[in-house]
Amino acid sequence: MFDIDRWQEIWITITRNKMRSILTAFGVFWGIFMLIVMSGSGNGLENGIMSGVKSFAGNTAFFWPEQTSMPYKGFQKGRNWNIKIEDVKVLKTSIPEIKYISPVRFGGRRDNNVIRGERSGAFNIKGIMPEYNQIDQPRILQGRNINEIDMNEKRKVCTIGKRVYEELFDAEVSPIGELVQVNGIYYTVIGVIQSASDIQMGGRTDDSVILPYSTMEQAYNMGDDIHFFLAVTASDKVKIGTIEEMIKNILKKRHDIAPNDHKAIGGMNIEKQFSIFNNLFLGIRALIWIVGLGTLLAGAIGVSNIMMVTVRERTKEIGIRRALGAKPIAIVSQIMSESLILTIIAGFFGLVCGVGFLSFLEMLLSNSDEAFFSNAQISFGLSIIALAILSIFGLLAGLIPAGRALKIKAIDAIREE
Repeated sequence: MFDIDRWQEIWITITRNKMRSILTAFGVFWGIFMLIVMSGSGNGLENGIMSGVKSFAGNTAFFWPEQTSMPYKGFQKGRNWNIKIEDVKVLKTSIPEIKYISPVRFGGRRDNNVIRGERSGAFNIKGIMPEYNQIDQPRILQGRNINEIDMNEKRKVCTIGKRVYEELFDAEVSPIGELVQVNGIYYTVIGVIQSASDIQMGGRTDDSVILPYSTMEQAYNMGDDIHFFLAVTASDKVKIGTIEEMIKNILKKRHDIAPNDHKAIGGMNIEKQFSIFNNLFLGIRALIWIVGLGTLLAGAIGVSNIMMVTVRERTKEIGIRRALGAKPIAIVSQIMSESLILTIIAGFFGLVCGVGFLSFLEMLLSNSDEAFFSNAQISFGLSIIALAILSIFGLLAGLIPAGRALKIKAIDAIREE
């Protein structure tokens, strides 16, 4: 049953020396406060960075042609070559683990290459297959993306980036169905898009005009060379690294490149970059917990020291209680209860202040355009874990003082007096 007199006695004991209790409690307060703030800040940093790439298919690799570095089959080293559109079909047929594959063609960027009426600008011109929108998923502001019908029928349509729209159109004018001139040829605008990822291959999406790959190939007589890059995403249960060499080997075989020529095909494995980020954040979380638990432990040691002093000051009281028949469990429970209550109260205020500080920090940064810091909060589960650890530390902090209290005898209390 709940003994209110006993808890009042414990509270009176804790507040007997207010200044000493406050200083001791501050160590615990600071420990839990720092753990919460560091954990929340780590989460905010991770959320901010990962939010910039969450729309990008992480299990992706890019490939592009480089000069050969070795002679092979009569060809000298230093030979230039190009990935062909036929390679896309062969790769998709030969490697069933490929989920999405799309070449990306670049039409250059020069002054006034995109015109509408009296307005013009210099923007990136890119040709893609519809599958590329699954690899790098843009945010659709108006209209739609390029689809398979546009590709198959070689329609003269385009999607434009947000900045292209702002430069060529008034804010109240819908661009859907309007004509824009791109490198001398007119296209119908079918959508306005905005980049949802910080990964910008071939220039920013906001500054780009996107055409169907087949349309761009025919309109500008570009042939079947993929002179920019090839994007490949592996199936969900397969890492892109497991098929990366397979893709390179097929390309080398089809273009008479030496099998051990490691410089002929340039590439970038996005999955490896994501793995580096994940390992980095894992290390940050581990460091935060090491520092936070160390600070909490220091606070618990402070509580243990103050309880040792308290036991010393109450030698007579404890000795008399022992002489009157108080059981050891009663002495131990009182000392450990005082230690636990002091720790829990200080820890609770540290938790509340830590969460409040993170909310204030989030409010300050919410008006910033920088995306490096987002949703700097801790989960409810982490709060429960922190309080549980704090409770354990509070109980452990009372063990040594409680053990010393058990050794006090009535005759020693009389001598102490």
